[in-house]
Amino acid sequence: MHIHQGEENLETGHEAEKPAAALERRLGVWAAIGVVIGVTIGSGIFRNPAVIAARVPDPALMILVWVLGGAITLCGALSIAELAGALPQTGGLYAYLREGWGRPVAFLFGWAQLTLIRASALGAIATVFGAYCLRSFGVDPALHPQLSNYLAAGCIIFAAVVNVVGIRLGAAIVGLSTIAKYGALALLVLIAFAIGHAHGGSIAHFAPGSGGSVDMGLFGLALISVLWAYDGFADLSFASGEIKDPQRNLPRALIGGTLAVIAIYLLANAAYLYVIPMERFASSPLIAADTMLALVGQAGVAIVSVVVMISTFGSVNGSLVTNPRIFFAMADDRMLFKPIAWVHPRFKTPYMAIILAAALGVIFVLTRTFEQLTDTFVLAMWPFYGLGVASIYRLRRTRPDLPRPYKVVGYPVVPAIFLAGVLYLLGNAVVTDTFWTSIVFAIVLAGLPVYWLFFRSKNGPA
Repeated sequence: MHIHQGEENLETGHEAEKPAAALERRLGVWAAIGVVIGVTIGSGIFRNPAVIAARVPDPALMILVWVLGGAITLCGALSIAELAGALPQTGGLYAYLREGWGRPVAFLFGWAQLTLIRASALGAIATVFGAYCLRSFGVDPALHPQLSNYLAAGCIIFAAVVNVVGIRLGAAIVGLSTIAKYGALALLVLIAFAIGHAHGGSIAHFAPGSGGSVDMGLFGLALISVLWAYDGFADLSFASGEIKDPQRNLPRALIGGTLAVIAIYLLANAAYLYVIPMERFASSPLIAADTMLALVGQAGVAIVSVVVMISTFGSVNGSLVTNPRIFFAMADDRMLFKPIAWVHPRFKTPYMAIILAAALGVIFVLTRTFEQLTDTFVLAMWPFYGLGVASIYRLRRTRPDLPRPYKVVGYPVVPAIFLAGVLYLLGNAVVTDTFWTSIVFAIVLAGLPVYWLFFRSKNGPA
């Protein structure tokens, strides 16, 4: 297997078939941190808390679920950071899987991205954008589901155009939306604890056992919902080929961005719970809007609707900054057709990969529900997160001389904690929804015959 020591080798190792133009390193560390935060904070913190509270009605245990989810995510980010520093190549996790487990596993990841993962994630986030866009204008999205879906599709198309024009413009929009939604959540936290006591807020809402008993099976389902909210921590690695000084900046951005997300998620849930008692929490799907309604009235609902719309658009845009780079890397590695790796001669972006990702997202958003999209994403994506992190053990043994400017702290325990979380997540899915889990895994594994027929050779189809 050809070994890539870095982006420079990636660009010279396939000289005969490389694109005429190459991606440029344009993103600094602060822009990269903004991408991590912007991609991760989407709809989850605004939509999932009520679902989690319904499954775990005890206040202390509900907060514990968010803490555990954050801990698992941080272990994943710390682990991915080592790989990102050692292999700063466009495609990120795809490159780690290729180097750690070989081309077939890397192809399966790209196949799953192409058929299920990216379109599901993009569609799910855009669906929430469409619904809140209507809500911001005073229209009930439940009465106009098709209009909501069309707005979601329009959001994806617009974000694709922005990202074709240039990664700096796309990243700038992600950065602005990140500031808006992170700032709005921080403001909600400050208002809740500053004046919440005058509007029904009480520390007694945190008393253990005040919301009811907890079924540990439902606790596991709640953890799955939390991990969906935290997902996005590794997406920056997909754009590794466009990060300045990647060996230094990638680990810093991955860890710093993940810590910032964990902090605001825990504070936001504490603020929600301070204002809204547990018995009402679980029946409040728009918990952020209900919190602001209790604090400042109807104007707060409108503000939150606009913030969620900005948040989800930022996540859609962030997904199109990072994720098409997987298809670009695969095509450049001759595991997808060469036109997908074309770089725009003027804008220096992988425009064909962006168009492909956006087209699939539009198809999914027009044909599937939010729940179907999120469930599909988690089931298809997390096995590859696990394999990616597990490659740390293999690469340390098989390639001990690989430059590692950052090594995961707490090795080998920290990667093992993340892997335990992945196994728990997948085991719970197999037990609770065997049929759909089997379908998702079957679609992923269907990529194996495709690989053996068309892309087994390194000189596969162009």
